[in-house]
Amino acid sequence: MSPGFAPEALAARWGRERGPAGPPIAHEFRGRYADRWVRFHSLPGSKRYPESEAEYAIVLDRYNSVLDELFAGVDVFVVTMDWSVTPTGPAAYRTREALHPEGVRWWTEANEEDPNPDPDPDPDFHTHTHLYADRRPWERGCADALLRAVADEELAGLFFTDTELRRIHHPYDGGADVILSTPEERDRLRDQHTDWLSSHSAGL
Repeated sequence: MSPGFAPEALAARWGRERGPAGPPIAHEFRGRYADRWVRFHSLPGSKRYPESEAEYAIVLDRYNSVLDELFAGVDVFVVTMDWSVTPTGPAAYRTREALHPEGVRWWTEANEEDPNPDPDPDPDFHTHTHLYADRRPWERGCADALLRAVADEELAGLFFTDTELRRIHHPYDGGADVILSTPEERDRLRDQHTDWLSSHSAGL
């Protein structure tokens, strides 16, 4: 199946549009784009994990409602993450492979820090983060299997972005970090969903 885009072209576009701020690593977006960031929680009372089908329905509705507001009527890149201890794999997560078979690898980022430091660390050991993407028309529900896996903490590093890379939605277990194109657009979206915001002073 064709991914609907050229991986090299997407990497080059990221380099032009967002590359100066860093690689496309989802958990780093909040810090890099703080002036355009808002976080929405997935469940009432900032509860982190759903425990019933009714709570899964709330989680998926909140994810999809914001995704609809960001991407209705346009194509999106759906990006999943995996890692390995060598540049070419094998990948670590069967869940990612099973839930995102359409994804093709378009980015590999080396992390030269030993994730398990000890008094005698291996200077040659480091991990490689791999990003896989496909392009699809956004439709509500088209990524529910991925979103549910995120809610269950079975998948991490998922994000969605439009083809111009202007808006980003990064769901995580407990909520979603959303990056808008301007602070004003962020404020408008935030004000539409005040009940989903954290009471924490930093919005976390």
